Amino acid sequence: MFVDSHCHLDRLKMDEAGLEETLKFARQRGVEHFLCVSVSVKDYDDMYEAVKDFPDVSVSCGVHPLHQEDACDYDTLLEKASNPEVVAIGETGLDYFYSADTKEVQLASFVDHIKVANALKKPLIIHTRDAREDTLSLLKEHKNPETKGVLHCFTESLDMALAAIDMGFYVSISGIVTFNSADELREVVKALPMERLLIETDSPWLAPVPHRGKQNQPGFVVEVAEFIASVKGVTVEELARQTTENFYTLFSHVRQ
Repeated sequence: MFVDSHCHLDRLKMDEAGLEETLKFARQRGVEHFLCVSVSVKDYDDMYEAVKDFPDVSVSCGVHPLHQEDACDYDTLLEKASNPEVVAIGETGLDYFYSADTKEVQLASFVDHIKVANALKKPLIIHTRDAREDTLSLLKEHKNPETKGVLHCFTESLDMALAAIDMGFYVSISGIVTFNSADELREVVKALPMERLLIETDSPWLAPVPHRGKQNQPGFVVEVAEFIASVKGVTVEELARQTTENFYTLFSHVRQ
């Protein structure tokens, strides 16, 4: 069985009946759980309303680094993320590739998210792009030793992945690994320890081969798993078992 450890179900272009069918398709392919990830605290209530009736969907709460127009203060984030249905904090992090001009706001928001994760003892979901040094240094400075998390949709260096793993983090790989341009990422994936690996779709974006050009969906995490298994030289069943076990170990607030 598979888990889609990072998707944005509220961002899929479909009505409520369509979401039911989308999840049904994924379940038929062996996907047993879905983590619907917040990009804006302002939109959290609407996101939760869209998925709350599906017992195999969990949710996070946070502000994506590219959504700083929706930034909130520490107290607001703490209050919203304290809800028992919230299993993780984020996604948060730093993105200097698309939005270096909001660097200072991103830094402050990231620190708030780390502190909320510490306070609530919930894992962090981190987006990082072209911000390796700052991402790692802020985690080292502000994260409690027992606070864990994941670097999601990972496309950075093996050195960064291993540094994060040393701090108790997992590394999640999306359909980007299947792209023709992803040779460097495939080399990183080969070297990642299986016990720290997660898989995801990041749907509705980044559909894996052979679905490029389509809206991504959680059922396509199977293609991500199949491709990673081939890269690492393991069976799909072994990769599914390990990544699913890793998911429930990290996101211990998820109800199985």
